[in-house]
Order: sequence, then structure tokens, then C-alpha cells
Amino acid sequence: MANNILIVAEGRDGTLRKVSYELVTVANEMAKGLGGAVEAVTLGSDIGKCAESLAKTGVSKVYQVDDAAMATFAPEIFTAALSEVIKKAQPAVILLGATGFGKELGASVGARLDLGLITDCTSFAVDGGTLVMKRPVYAGKAVATVKPKSLPVMVSIRPNIFAPAAEGSAGAPIEKVNFTAPTPRAKVVEKVKKEAVSVDLAEAKFVVSGGRGARSAEGFEPIKQLAKTLGAAVGASRAAVDAGWIDYSTQVGQTGKTVAPQLYIALGISGAIQHLAGMSSSKVIVAVNKDPDAPIFKVADYGIVGDLFDVVPVLNEEFKKVLSEK
Repeated sequence: MANNILIVAEGRDGTLRKVSYELVTVANEMAKGLGGAVEAVTLGSDIGKCAESLAKTGVSKVYQVDDAAMATFAPEIFTAALSEVIKKAQPAVILLGATGFGKELGASVGARLDLGLITDCTSFAVDGGTLVMKRPVYAGKAVATVKPKSLPVMVSIRPNIFAPAAEGSAGAPIEKVNFTAPTPRAKVVEKVKKEAVSVDLAEAKFVVSGGRGARSAEGFEPIKQLAKTLGAAVGASRAAVDAGWIDYSTQVGQTGKTVAPQLYIALGISGAIQHLAGMSSSKVIVAVNKDPDAPIFKVADYGIVGDLFDVVPVLNEEFKKVLSEK
């Protein structure tokens, strides 16, 4: 088995998600130490454009599994498809994004092929030919160093930690893999399209989040206005989501989404350990809370003690002034 690295790309609506390009960056750095080639796989239905885009990032080969049965995400079908590619490619490392897609697929494929799985990694090294991964544990209070006992191994990478690879002009060969989809355990009876958002929370450079301090659904309006001014995604704490003030898809935390933006603004969020687990990798954290002893201030780079309804309108106007000058 060569020390090749296989990237599992993730697409949405016919285009690759940013985390797929970030995985290319990680794989290229790993390959320098392991000495293998970087390959990739795209899974889905009508994904030719995704495969072509991935082929231009500098990988040596792209495996394309294109089947109408994968038009929607059915775990057992995607698991079977990726398992076939792994058996064919024989990689030493399989890289996925630490996203909903990657978490589901990594666990199920790992169980099927009896592979180790290191999740939610934020940094890595190759020491004497051995892969060494680091991942936050205990809601970000500590960092674990993990070495796989053997290869191959599956690894998921936290989004927004590494710079995405750029597309070039030359394309790598694309190998189409024949695949017979198993019968899914469930079938789609209705599709409900959720409300469109201007900025994807998982990939956003800026995130503005609200918590219990918002008090109501209407209380999220100034939070959304600030996010609009900054071109940011809107996030929320579990308390706000459980209260029904905002959709579950915005939840940041241990039971929600993990984000690592350049700027995270926490408004009316106390900073429970479960929430910190989902945003502590943010580059700059700004917190606004009425309670000067709120745990969020312990991780914040900048803190304002005050009511978000007094502070946010001022922030919004000041940001508008600064941005209008650019």
C-alpha cells in the first residue's frame, strides 16, 4: 500500500463546498511527510462539474462516483460507494471535512471497513513517517495528540482552519467508478426547501450569534441587521434555538455546528461549555453581555458589558461608517 491520501470531496447544489478545497491543502502538506500522492473522490448525482473543479486543484487523480441514487444523501448508499473507492484506491489516509456529511460518512465507512477514525482535527504533523493529529477535547479546554496505531486511517478536518487550495488550469485525470447502489432503507417522500441564507454558517468568515439575551424572535432582528452589515452568517446558542426564536440550522455548539470564522461576535450569550466547543477556534471573539462574570468573557478577545439592545445598534452604525469609507 502506497502512502497515498484520498480526499472525500463534499458538494452542494452542483458545486464543491469550501471545505473540499481546504482538504486539498491539508493533503498536500501531509503528502510531503508521508511521501504518497494526493487523490480525491466525488460522490453524488450529476457531479461532473464538481469532479472537473477538483481535478484543477493539483490532485493526481479524481475518482467520480455518479449515480442517480445519490441525488439525496442516503447514508447506506454513500457508505457503499465510498467503501468501493477506498478498496480500489488503497489509500493510507482518507480525509473528510468535520461537517454533518463527513461525520456521518466517516463513522459508517470506518465501521464497515474496520478503519480507525480521528475526528475534528485542527492541526497535524508527520513525525518520522508517522501521522500525528491534534484535536480539541473537553469542549476545547484541552488538545489531544492522536497517533493512529496502523494505516489506513480516516481523519476529519475542522472547516475554516486551513486555507483553501486554488483552482489551476491543468486538470488531473478523472476515473469514473461503476457502482451498483444498494436499496436504501428509507425513501424521500417530500422535499422541503429551507429558507435561503445569504452566508453559509459553516463556511462564513464572520459570524454574529445571539443567545438568551435576545429575549425573543423579534430580539434577533438587530442581530440579523448587524450580520447583514458585516456580510456575516447568523448563529445562535442552543437556548435561543430551544426557545423557538430562530431555526435549529443556526445553532453553534457541541450539539450544533462547529465554526472557526475570522470574527465571532457573541451577543447575549453566557458562554456555556457546550457553546464554546463550537466556536472557540474563532480567530477573534467579541462578546457583549450584561453579566460581567459571564464565562464568554474568559475566551473573548474583546468584551463589552452591556445590554445587546443598547450596544448592537451602536456597533451597527459604526461598522456602516467604517465600511462606507472603504
